[in-house]
Amino acid sequence: MRYFNPVDGYDNPINLTGKITATFRDAGHIFGSAFIEVAIKEYGKIIFSGDLGNRNKPIIRNPSFPDMADVVVIEGTYSDRNHKNIDESVQELRQAIIDTFRRGGNLLIPAFAIERAQDILYYLREFRENGDIPSCSVFLDSPMALNVAEIMRRNPGYFDHETAKLFQEKKDPFSFPGLKLIRTQEESRKINFIKSRAIIIAGSGMCTGGRIKHHLKHNIWRKESSIVFVGYQAEGTLGRKIVDGEKTVNIFEDRFKVNAQVYTIGGFSAHADRDTLIDWLKHINGLKHVFLVHGESDNLLLFQKVLLERNISDMVSIPRLHESFLLQESP
Repeated sequence: MRYFNPVDGYDNPINLTGKITATFRDAGHIFGSAFIEVAIKEYGKIIFSGDLGNRNKPIIRNPSFPDMADVVVIEGTYSDRNHKNIDESVQELRQAIIDTFRRGGNLLIPAFAIERAQDILYYLREFRENGDIPSCSVFLDSPMALNVAEIMRRNPGYFDHETAKLFQEKKDPFSFPGLKLIRTQEESRKINFIKSRAIIIAGSGMCTGGRIKHHLKHNIWRKESSIVFVGYQAEGTLGRKIVDGEKTVNIFEDRFKVNAQVYTIGGFSAHADRDTLIDWLKHINGLKHVFLVHGESDNLLLFQKVLLERNISDMVSIPRLHESFLLQESP
């Protein structure tokens, strides 16, 4: 940790050398996320987007817009598609809960511990307050998600206006009657004795490890139960195999039939979709070169074609592993 220095908020330039400054700007992805503007004297400005956020989420503010740059390195996780409207996604989640409870099963939500788990808690709290779902038990089975929620509570100045207003009213956006916070493995194992009317939020978000795999083991073969995916599922992950409709999957050392109802709700994503990425790039003046990273190859190729067709930049590159680019000839 001695190699790290804290930065006081967004939009404050940091002098790295006599010729280079860096500025962190709000990326709107997860709590505290940032894209980085690197200004280099006698050259110009390079922007690294990192993970750019989705818009109109209740907890995290929308991404900031850069004003100018010569070069942008931008992510392309969802560069081939647009997300559903968040309101539609919220109602889809509500209906999935109602339908699952009618069948007499449990609803599992594999969720990333940072931001996604808290988003789901925010909407479940709204459902309970408005009487939009039947009475049930909600389990947050992720010690990391519990720790992240506590960090969020200590830093309300970074919230979007909806959540900031709740704090001003002395309300906790991540807590409600019926929510059970699970820390120990023993507490987690007890959940598996519950056969119906339980909503279980657990990591990992792509089902590659963590406590969600234990809950899948006890529910994935049950026609009464449901699995709701609210985040990106990378190729090769257990989550991706379930989303792609595989009939049987390996969990630990055993093979299970996928009988549970599977929902994929894209509107909860913390990543910008195609049109949001394009709009973000359109705000940048002086753009000479765009590099596309952090996306599946087919998605990036489609995005490259769209950016060139819309004249976002004259040069759009998809770097290969270890490939280097000369941005400016030496004088």
